[in-house]
Amino acid sequence: MKIIDFIKGNTLLKMTSLNAPVILARQFISLFIRRVIAENFGESGIFLQGQLRSLIQLLTSFTSLGIFNGIVKYISEFKEDEKQLAALFSTTFVFTVLGSVISSVVLLLWHDSLSTYLFGSDRYAYLIQLIALLVPTISLQRVFNGVINGLSQYKKFAKIDLLSYLLSSALIIGFLYADNFDGVLIAIAITPAIQLGTLLWVFTKVLTQYLKFKDLYFKAPLAKYFLAFSLMSFFSTVILSTVEIEIRNMILRRISESDAGIWSAMLDLSKNYMAFSTILFTMYVIPKFALVVGRRSFVREMGHVYKTILPIFGLGMIGVYLFRDFIIALIFPGFDAMSSLFQWQLLGDFVRLISMVVSYYFIAKKLVYHFVFTEILSVGLFYLFAHYFIDIYGVEGVVIGHLIRYFVYLVVVFVLVWQYVRKQEQHNSERV
Repeated sequence: MKIIDFIKGNTLLKMTSLNAPVILARQFISLFIRRVIAENFGESGIFLQGQLRSLIQLLTSFTSLGIFNGIVKYISEFKEDEKQLAALFSTTFVFTVLGSVISSVVLLLWHDSLSTYLFGSDRYAYLIQLIALLVPTISLQRVFNGVINGLSQYKKFAKIDLLSYLLSSALIIGFLYADNFDGVLIAIAITPAIQLGTLLWVFTKVLTQYLKFKDLYFKAPLAKYFLAFSLMSFFSTVILSTVEIEIRNMILRRISESDAGIWSAMLDLSKNYMAFSTILFTMYVIPKFALVVGRRSFVREMGHVYKTILPIFGLGMIGVYLFRDFIIALIFPGFDAMSSLFQWQLLGDFVRLISMVVSYYFIAKKLVYHFVFTEILSVGLFYLFAHYFIDIYGVEGVVIGHLIRYFVYLVVVFVLVWQYVRKQEQHNSERV
């Protein structure tokens, strides 16, 4: 009973318990899909779907010009102020139109070149053209997700997340069993549209309560506030996705397509369990850190997140490492070379988890220069370390670089946040 009462009184644990079934279901389905792709299409199939998913991840941020975290922050602040909400959504409208138009034009004009760069052939140019047409659904899905996150509707969010994932996964699985890999790629490409449709079905009432279309105007009164988030998102998502694509291509050029597929499989597995932390941090940490003032409250909130999440993730990662060969045989049959990547990837992800808690303070407080600097450092170090170690250790060098860059990142982020919190505390005491 004490454990149940503790969970009920702990918002973060409550969100964890609500999201756990959703994430586990997603992981099970996602890994089942990876298994079928690995069995039927080998390392090449894993490589191609990895490139496509990285492109969609890049577009998810760029089509809305990276304002997702800004929406989360300002919805939580302005939800009772209709005038500010109108300004917020008008600004959002302008940003999404611009981001969507730029993205669609680039994809349509250079579909052949982009297909060759991403997939090694212009055979998939049609896929780039399809995504160009779906760009508006990608941006709208991202915007509406931001609204729901900002309102902390995590119960309904867990429900919609699972439902939309089940629908898109059913389509992918159908094409897999039809042995139609082009159909699989198309199903992955239209996933954001399926997610948007499901979101509107579940959340129409909530969205219309805050989003008044009659009050919208094509101006951006909050542009200067959103530009900071756009810049941060550009470096955290757009640049990272681009680097992931480039590292796959680097492994392809310097080692083999098989090794590029093996690293893609390791990255897929990592993204599956790290997705859990990203949802929790977006819905809990940003709103909480936005209200934090002073070192004492910062340390208290950070400690609360650490003692709640780190033991769960730590035990989970130990389990993944101990059963790595079983996981490979179960999910990626024939990918035996993955085994040597687990220790470095898991250690890197655990250090990343520790640093993410601290780095979300930059987003919550809109510390643009701090965030941009640390993201450039992180992504730049990853590329440089991967580039250097790949000649020494092969594909294992990429995950070694992943671990080293997050150790450096953690130290730098913690020093910058601590200095900022201390200066703010001193400034507040001087004003008093």
